[in-house]
Amino acid sequence: MAGAKDGRLPKKLYERELLRLQAELVTLQEWVRVEGARVVVVFEGRDAAGKGSTIKRVTEFLNPRVARIVALPAPTERQRTQWYFQRYVEHLPAAGEIVLFDRSWYNRAGVERVMKFCTSKEYSRFLHQCPIYERLLVEDGVLLRKYWFSVSDGEQEKRFRSRLDDPMRRWKLSPMDLESISRWEDYSRAKDEMFVHTDIPEAPWYVVESEDKRAARINMIAHLLSTIPYHEVQRPPLELPPRPPSGGYERTPRDMQTQVPDHAASLLRS
Repeated sequence: MAGAKDGRLPKKLYERELLRLQAELVTLQEWVRVEGARVVVVFEGRDAAGKGSTIKRVTEFLNPRVARIVALPAPTERQRTQWYFQRYVEHLPAAGEIVLFDRSWYNRAGVERVMKFCTSKEYSRFLHQCPIYERLLVEDGVLLRKYWFSVSDGEQEKRFRSRLDDPMRRWKLSPMDLESISRWEDYSRAKDEMFVHTDIPEAPWYVVESEDKRAARINMIAHLLSTIPYHEVQRPPLELPPRPPSGGYERTPRDMQTQVPDHAASLLRS
């Protein structure tokens, strides 16, 4: 099939493959639940690189009791006095769970480093401890996958501008996001140093090129599925039971309850 004129993945091809991959994610979810596996997926990368939209596609058809998203706010004063990884440990999965970190402990190697929210000593300690921490997770049986979403400075600025003009997505922009434009090279150097210390054999970084958001979503999901040895699990057959005969129950009259106004009907009348 020919590609789109702009070189991006055509929408119909994207939607068809996305749906197939999402069906596989449901199969993976059932395997995780039945086998008691623990899966952690870390999403990191440039602002506006497409992490959030990819997470939405990953979780769209999954059971929120099995797969949950963790997107932590800035630490509290109390949390700042704890071991740095402590508040992330609280959100790690138990058996039969998938946890998707929309940004993670790598905040220290990125925004905290660039914006001077941590000291040089705290930063150095993080680079030393992070590989140890991740090796402990993997050694304990956690399936840890780390994805870095990469986007060019021009494409990032284009996406920022589109958010500024869209009232439905303006909430995605913060002063910190806009600051990343003027600090592009600082973030690039921080990312390179982070990779030197934390791209380890036990938990490597996987880079997702995200100039084309559709392709990025497809590539990331397909790769995640390829790295986990899941298989389809047998589910018990389900049948709808026959509805029993009426026992004389009568529904409470609607006028005795507070009903939601019929907004849909007003649309039909207009």
